[in-house]
Amino acid sequence: MTRELTCIGCPMGCTLTVEYGDGTDIKVTGNTCNIGPQYAQKEITDPRRIVTSTVRVKGGNLPVVSVKTQADIPKKLIFDCIAELSRIEIDAPVNIGDVIIENVLGTGVNIVATQNVESV
Repeated sequence: MTRELTCIGCPMGCTLTVEYGDGTDIKVTGNTCNIGPQYAQKEITDPRRIVTSTVRVKGGNLPVVSVKTQADIPKKLIFDCIAELSRIEIDAPVNIGDVIIENVLGTGVNIVATQNVESV
């Protein structure tokens, strides 16, 4: 099989052509640095993403706080992660780095606040 990807490993944004069979034998062309083949391997065998969203805040100077996963999670879990975030509401105050959800969906990755929200 052949697939085209845009590498996000560095600012170059190379268009990669990836030829693969069962996922273990991968040939990558189009990269201008060594990050491209690593990115393609991961994207074909285990695609993962950082998730950014918001969570409702009760009693804060803002109605929501921005959050993100501390590391990438399997791409197939993104919508489940967003659904989990939509079900919660936290109390103010919230500080950058506060853990909002520990071990989201059993991934071993925490959801953390990326901004401060003060109590009112």
